[in-house]
Amino acid sequence: MTATDAELIAASLRVPESFARIFDRHAPHIERYLARRLGRHVADDLVAETFLVAFSKRERYDSSRQDARPWLYGIATNLVGQHRREEVRRYRMPSVVRSAADHADRVAADVTAQAMRSMLTGALAALSVEDRDVLLLVAWEQLSYLEIAEALAIPVGTVRSRLNRARRKVREALGTDNHTEVEELLNNG
Repeated sequence: MTATDAELIAASLRVPESFARIFDRHAPHIERYLARRLGRHVADDLVAETFLVAFSKRERYDSSRQDARPWLYGIATNLVGQHRREEVRRYRMPSVVRSAADHADRVAADVTAQAMRSMLTGALAALSVEDRDVLLLVAWEQLSYLEIAEALAIPVGTVRSRLNRARRKVREALGTDNHTEVEELLNNG
């Protein structure tokens, strides 16, 4: 039988090496989230920092929570907060448009896709920090409302209102009422 995260964290208080299994289970998810938020170059450092913080705070972990992933996302999101200025700069920087001069359709498709990505990154940059955190945890990490509430230490109702507001603002910025189109752009962005 596989030990729960809560059991592993409790065991790590006696045998610190037990915490390595928490890292092995969740580091790929945290790394993917951080890479999408801040880029790969920052993500590797912040993954390590996320687990260092978690390790140092493991004695305060709520053992009634069997899954540590929302807790880890909360730590990672707090670390993203320390890098917000870089994040906003990255969202506002224009991306290089790939060209395929020998294939006009490809160029048109690339330019259209790039324009949509630029609009999306601008819309994300215009969101409040709190709304953006909730939206990206849903879109990129498929966390439930309850998991996001736990990760960000906010009520579930606040998660719902922030997500609703963020989706509305992104749809307005993109000039679409199509909720599915926005979700697809976020998932592919």
